Amino acid sequence: MRGVSRFLGLMRVVREELAVFLLAVQFLTRLPVSSADLFTETRLAAAVRYYPLVGGLVGAVAGTVFWLAHLVFPATLAVVLATAASLWVTGAFHEDGFADACDGLGGGATRERALEIMRDSRLGTYGAAGLGLMLAAKVLALAAAPAVVVPWLLVAAHAASRASAVLAIAASRYVREAGTAKPVADGVAPAGLVLALATGTATVAALWHLASPAAMLAGFTGLAIGHVVMRGLYERKLGGYTGDCLGALQQTSEVGLYLGAVAVL
Repeated sequence: MRGVSRFLGLMRVVREELAVFLLAVQFLTRLPVSSADLFTETRLAAAVRYYPLVGGLVGAVAGTVFWLAHLVFPATLAVVLATAASLWVTGAFHEDGFADACDGLGGGATRERALEIMRDSRLGTYGAAGLGLMLAAKVLALAAAPAVVVPWLLVAAHAASRASAVLAIAASRYVREAGTAKPVADGVAPAGLVLALATGTATVAALWHLASPAAMLAGFTGLAIGHVVMRGLYERKLGGYTGDCLGALQQTSEVGLYLGAVAVL
């Protein structure tokens, strides 16, 4: 009887964790996930620990598209198609945040004005220029990498860059009274932070075997630089983060990993 009780308790835990993971998928992507009985604010806050895993899933989709496209097309075109696939899977969620952050940080002379601009859904000059340069950097960096490494670079960068955003949530504060990121703004549980960082780190560490130790270390370095630079920009201006800032942080961390790894490949 005690064994049955333990088994049922374990199954409840597994079902709850699956619901939290599926909610993370639903929040970060446009993949078809049933919304029935999934959403609670508690689950949405807990879902942060699975952001890097969802990022790895996005990278796997993009990597698969690259591999299939490269059977027919040159590497550069295959990279463009893989990038388009990642944009479709996520609904350009993080790219939109990056563009808004560029507009706010570039065009807002004060903290209040920057936050006001970032709420505006219209794309401004800074946002358009920043987004164009970001997408170009991704495509050109991946096109310069050996084709055999590109699929895993996509997995590693998408997973680790979302771990970068989780770290910012844990180490900084949310500066709006309400917004997309508000439900997760109370911080990340220590166990959740460890899981998120471990997931992101493991995907990049795999480059040790799939590419080279130097590529792994350079990828980590590039990601760290992207994290530090973007956090420095928005925290100096805003004193914390918004949902748009997290999207921008994910983007700069992702492209930083590509640039670092490609520099030594």
